[in-house]
Amino acid sequence: MEIDFELDKIFETLDRKKYKKILLQFPDGLKPYSKEIYDKIREKYKDIEIYIWFGSDFGGCDIPIYLDKYGFDLIIHFGHSKFYKLKLDE
Repeated sequence: MEIDFELDKIFETLDRKKYKKILLQFPDGLKPYSKEIYDKIREKYKDIEIYIWFGSDFGGCDIPIYLDKYGFDLIIHFGHSKFYKLKLDE
C-alpha cells in the first residue's frame, strides 16, 4: 500500500517560514513510517530540530497542546484520512 504523506505540502510550509523546532505526530497505525518521514525532512532541513511524538494519538482531535512548554514552532499531525472542508451554506 502506497501512502501519500504529502511531503510536498510539508516542504512548502517549512519553506515559507523559518521554523526552528517541529514535532511530528502520527497515529499508532502510521508510527512505523515515522523514521522514514523524519529522515526525508531531516535531509532537506538540517537546521530544524525535529521530534517525533510517540505518545498516544486518537485522531485529528488529539493534538498534544500541553507540549507548548517545549517551544515547538509547528506540530505536523498525520492521519489515515484526508480532512475535507465542508461548505454548510450550499
